Amino acid sequence: MAKKYIILDTETTGTGEADRVIQLGYLVLGSKDIEVHNEFCSSQTPISFGAMEVHGITPEMIEGKPPCTDMPAYKRLLELNTNDNYMIIHNAPFDLEMLEKEGFNTQMKVIDTLRVAKHVLPDEDAHRLQYFRYKFELYKQEQKEADALGVVVKAHDAIGDVLVLKLLLSKLKDIVQELYPSENPVEKMVDLTNTPILVKTFRFGKHKGKTLKEVASSDAGYMRWMLSSMDNLDEDLRYSINSVLGN
Repeated sequence: MAKKYIILDTETTGTGEADRVIQLGYLVLGSKDIEVHNEFCSSQTPISFGAMEVHGITPEMIEGKPPCTDMPAYKRLLELNTNDNYMIIHNAPFDLEMLEKEGFNTQMKVIDTLRVAKHVLPDEDAHRLQYFRYKFELYKQEQKEADALGVVVKAHDAIGDVLVLKLLLSKLKDIVQELYPSENPVEKMVDLTNTPILVKTFRFGKHKGKTLKEVASSDAGYMRWMLSSMDNLDEDLRYSINSVLGN
């Protein structure tokens, strides 16, 4: 059976522990016809105003919709959930955690384009999807892509973001191919997704702009405090601090 590539995005009621999926959008590539799935679902959790501000989904838009697990899009995703297939998401831990709350545990190989971008484009000002949409001028191509698939493009709409992600994936694949010419770019992206990122410079706090090596020499105590006291410390920054401290 041909491998399938599922490029996916969710919209949710918010970003907290109680929050749930209210829109599921994805494309399925790998056969002659591209499948387009884009559906709203209802939720017991109210949509936060902060979330509405981001995605524009209001309570009226999901009223009377089925729960997530009853959506045809969700059921199809379950059928696709095998180790032969690839799941492509920008900031995969967030969407996968949201889907887990709906009983979906991915068996697919995961490509997190956010992590891949951080590996291969470490010096960018940001690694957000919308940043790359402008940086790589993907917005110039997306209308043609949308028309071909019969999709309407809106920023922060699940299927709109999926279209941008499809274009970003092609871009990253080319960059990965160039950096690792002897490796299969798709498998390399899976590998990079699972590889910790070595952060070189502080982007926040009192040492913003300094390298981790500089701070390890001048203020190692602060770094040790970060490791012991900051529960929400980014996993890559934790790995990088441990590396420079020689832990």
